[in-house]
Amino acid sequence: MNAIENSPLTRKLSVFVALSENELTVLERLHQRRKTFSAGIDLVHQGQSDQAAFVLADGWVCSYKIQGDGSRQIVDFQIPGDFLGLRSVLLHMSDHNIVPIVDIEAAEILVTDLLDAFSTTPRLATAILWAASRDEAMVVEHLVGLGKRDAEARVAHFFLELGVRLALVGMGSQAGFACPLTQYHLADALGLSAVHVNRVLRKLREEGLVTFRDGQVSFENYDGLVALAEFDPEYLGHTGPLLS
Repeated sequence: MNAIENSPLTRKLSVFVALSENELTVLERLHQRRKTFSAGIDLVHQGQSDQAAFVLADGWVCSYKIQGDGSRQIVDFQIPGDFLGLRSVLLHMSDHNIVPIVDIEAAEILVTDLLDAFSTTPRLATAILWAASRDEAMVVEHLVGLGKRDAEARVAHFFLELGVRLALVGMGSQAGFACPLTQYHLADALGLSAVHVNRVLRKLREEGLVTFRDGQVSFENYDGLVALAEFDPEYLGHTGPLLS
């Protein structure tokens, strides 16, 4: 059971609920149909129906929508331990595209798998509902950022949120984290041009706050970056186990 106990999804759900042996066994079954997917090829298409959900085991993914003018708006980035397409399974229709940023490994989950897991382990179902609610809270926070934060605070908040999320699954810390994103990804997610993102990154680096270079985010002054972004991680729900 050690592999599933140390999986990113288990680490994340364990923030909310102390998982029992039975619940870990159910989680292990949900990880059985593992597949690999190549970077740049859509895993889910907007408008697609009868779609299976996935749990991301390794790699990074982004969810996005194509606007009428052909531009891309990235809605969110998914990291190991996140569900992919969960809402589209329950609603029988995907309202966005999902594409791997790097080659990924993900476990396919059919709606029958979810229903069986929910019926046999209701506490696990509650934990998954918590994870979905947390994802919704992040989308709300992103909307606030687009509407109210200036470019520097927007980029700072983005890196801090990613850092907290990655730390939860053992992939980041207050020192920084590995990050495969490009400045174009940041631009499409933050409502900025790539040129503007480049200027902001240079300014944050020159101010000794954070450096993003060669696939690595390094926090040079974590507290200073938190102050700039007015970052409060409470919306991420990282307050320790809520259920025993």
